[in-house]
Amino acid sequence: MAHLEWSDSLSVGVKVIDKQHQRILDYVNKLHDHLRDRRVLAEVLEDTIEYTESHFAFEEAMMEEADYPYLRAHKRIHDLFIRRVARYKERFLAGEDVAEELHDTLVRWLITHIKSEDANYGPSLIQKFGKEEAELQRKRGIIARILGR
Repeated sequence: MAHLEWSDSLSVGVKVIDKQHQRILDYVNKLHDHLRDRRVLAEVLEDTIEYTESHFAFEEAMMEEADYPYLRAHKRIHDLFIRRVARYKERFLAGEDVAEELHDTLVRWLITHIKSEDANYGPSLIQKFGKEEAELQRKRGIIARILGR
């Protein structure tokens, strides 16, 4: 499978979140580049889990502040994904070769999740915060308060 390329079809319309999604896409591409290097795979797996969890927390805080009506359902989807990737990590640490399966799962999930579930909250966030990262940064006190809960 070739590298994933960012395209406007993956945009949710909020620049800061699009940048976070692009970073996750970069992790998936790094995984693709090092499918046979267990040392790099361990690093990418850990980075992907850590960054995805913080991204999900940020997304959920934004949705909460924007009164997105499907926040609870979206959070459940995030929680299920985190558990799924944690199982890959457990299998990897047990010595199993999960690289290709993990990569395929991440590619499918990332594209599907962004184009469906994440695309649904875009209008709510744009209405509340605007499209520009500068606008989101102006409101960072609100976001910091939410994430600090």
